[in-house]
Amino acid sequence: FVYSVDAAIVKLIPSKPMCVETFTTFPPLGRFAVRDMRQTVAVGVIKAVEKKDDTAGKVTKSAAKAGKK
Repeated sequence: FVYSVDAAIVKLIPSKPMCVETFTTFPPLGRFAVRDMRQTVAVGVIKAVEKKDDTAGKVTKSAAKAGKK
């Protein structure tokens, strides 16, 4: 456990896609807050981001249809 007076570096894996950047690159997208049951349980800054390949995304039917034209 990490208590309120402690600091830690942790790896978070989001369940849905997120738009984030490192704090040093773009500070407004480099901060986060973790909430549980309407209470803030963690806050911090993003030190590193592992970017996913853009081509591996899901293609919708409408996007596939538009690509054929």
